[in-house]
Amino acid sequence: MRRYLALWYELLRISWRRAPAATAAMIGVCALTIAAAAGIALSLRAVIDASAHGTLGTAVAAACVAAVCYGVTVTLQQTTWDLFQLLLDKTNGELRPQIHGWIAGIEGLDHMERTDFLDRLEGARDHSWQICMSPWQLVMAVRSGLQLGLMLLILGAVSPWLLFLLLFAAVPLWFDHRGKQAVLDAETATAEAFRLQRHLFQLGTRADSGKDIRVAGAGEELVRRQAAAWDEVAHLRYRARMRAAGSKFGGWAVFACGYVGTLALVAYQAAHGRGTAGDVVMAVTVASGLRQTVQQVVGRTESTLATRTAIESYFWLRAYAAAETARTVGTIPAPSRLDQGIAFEHVSYSYPGTDRLALDDVSVRIPAGTVVAIVGEYGSGKTTLVKLLAKFYRPDEGRITVDGTDLADLDTADWRSHISAAFQDFGRLETTFAEGVGLGDLPHLTDHERIARAVREADATDIVKCLPQGMDTQLGRELGGVDLSEGQWQRVALARAVMRGEPLLFVLDEPTASLDAPSEHAIFERQMGRARQLAKSTGAVTVIVSHRFSTVTGADLILVLDRGRLVESGTHAELSALNGGRYADLYGIQAAAYST
Repeated sequence: MRRYLALWYELLRISWRRAPAATAAMIGVCALTIAAAAGIALSLRAVIDASAHGTLGTAVAAACVAAVCYGVTVTLQQTTWDLFQLLLDKTNGELRPQIHGWIAGIEGLDHMERTDFLDRLEGARDHSWQICMSPWQLVMAVRSGLQLGLMLLILGAVSPWLLFLLLFAAVPLWFDHRGKQAVLDAETATAEAFRLQRHLFQLGTRADSGKDIRVAGAGEELVRRQAAAWDEVAHLRYRARMRAAGSKFGGWAVFACGYVGTLALVAYQAAHGRGTAGDVVMAVTVASGLRQTVQQVVGRTESTLATRTAIESYFWLRAYAAAETARTVGTIPAPSRLDQGIAFEHVSYSYPGTDRLALDDVSVRIPAGTVVAIVGEYGSGKTTLVKLLAKFYRPDEGRITVDGTDLADLDTADWRSHISAAFQDFGRLETTFAEGVGLGDLPHLTDHERIARAVREADATDIVKCLPQGMDTQLGRELGGVDLSEGQWQRVALARAVMRGEPLLFVLDEPTASLDAPSEHAIFERQMGRARQLAKSTGAVTVIVSHRFSTVTGADLILVLDRGRLVESGTHAELSALNGGRYADLYGIQAAAYST
């Protein structure tokens, strides 16, 4: 509980820091609503009693107070909601970047493949508004509780019997809860059918699936299945909602009986001189709002408790990020050039949630200035090896050294500032074309000359010529821009990779998988030339991952991976000469396939 209180206190501090006037107004509004509710009841009693005693001035003054209190109540109801939304936006505007900052501060990527992390991330990030809402839900629950206490005090002063109204007011809440639970159970029971009908509806209304459906003539069948699934959902949920409505009606009937009975008792007492007409009016006024106030207390409390899942996800994510950041100990700056090279020493790694080794006891030395190609079948560990080099993952066993220094001891941000990479699972950055390329070297984001050079090296000049605003064209349909083909997006990613001038590590991980063979050949020729220049200037190591063996024959060193193990290494000539060798077999199969 102490953690929750600390979080709520921190959120209220954020609210006060970002919107002090609105925060103060919200607290003031809560206090005024309590006073206004009591003011209406007491002033109405004063109106009736003063009228009965013929004191017209007092009656008029009390009526004016009642009118003002009522006006304040009506006005503050909408004001409360407006302030609530404003403070929620202000607080969430600081909390969400904080959560994103924690995620961005984790140097690796393995957590993004852990289901427990992704579940917590979704709970904290996608429901951050619930976290921001929780302290104000608690404030309003306290406000409703104080208002309820004041109402009971007023009713008890008229007649202790009126306190039994609290029990009658709680009955509809219980029946209402039962009804809502029945609806929730029905929604859970029909969740699969609901997802099915929604999926079928989306299939019939999306452009990508629409082509297949029209060619197959499956439209009517799709509509029939979607309607059947929806009918199943609607039938079960209709029955649950009808039961909920009946349950709610029964609860209100009980409250109405108790309400009429207790007020009849107050009226009887007033008629026999044990109260005034004003007491009757005040009891009617207070009792009529009692059930709503009880519901507010319970509802606000439930809403506060309902945020527990999101808050626990927030606490878990914060602790995880802190622990991951604390164990990031690399402080040694990256070298300005490579003299010895990069070495893998008995490196093993398995992805979170699996016992299968993606890399199994890999040892190899890559001399500085080397162009090294990594080949193997899908799932052999090629991309995993590259991601270990980029410090996206940490080896489970063994180590990677850069000029003799353990890669784990290098400052991660500094090391990555010396890397250029084009990955097979490249990002589609929906920015302007120029920014999508320039982000490859952030200090030169607006350097149009360097961006233009990168575009030429990626053979993407023709793409720019076809764009309506050239390099200033917004990309991505979701932002009202131009969409690109898969191959065009990949050229943008490749241009982004060559933005950095003198990297120590240049990675090409299937950078042309979406391109045709002639385009791939031209790009690799250009990039091999660039790799040789980098080798001379910085001793850079260039790593090429490709499934087309024709693109790797010119590499200085070829590494052959099979099921996570390094089974062969050498030049193309050396590996081709191995009778029955893995590389020779794969190369022969592919050469035969291309020749037929």
